[in-house]
Amino acid sequence: MMSAVAITVAALLVASPSITDADRIAANGGFLLGNAQRCGINDKRVTYAGQLIRTLISAAAPDDEAEEEATARLSTFLLVSAEAGPKSDKLVTSCKRVTVELRRLENHRIDLPLTGSSDKKHPESLFRPRDGK
Repeated sequence: MMSAVAITVAALLVASPSITDADRIAANGGFLLGNAQRCGINDKRVTYAGQLIRTLISAAAPDDEAEEEATARLSTFLLVSAEAGPKSDKLVTSCKRVTVELRRLENHRIDLPLTGSSDKKHPESLFRPRDGK
């Protein structure tokens, strides 16, 4: 049942229009992060990638409302993608491919002054596993 719900939610999210670049970054980033978690990739790497994605979303969002919507989209894609599903007929991204894409993201360097982002806007890490949360 959970696998069917996850597939339905993923299909709806993919089918819904991504109006902004921030939405597309969020959808792709959530998919990557969820699969990285599913594949058992080191939490520090996933956290770092999440921080990069949040910075990219912040830089791409035209306003605070768009940033909040994109962040919600990121969370939803992450949760749906992390659902492994025991059935062999479910389409699952290969962990080898996820590792390659995560490495590409980790090598991406963001020039904060050029993006208009600052650490002051998000003083705490917004993508960090919290104790028990």
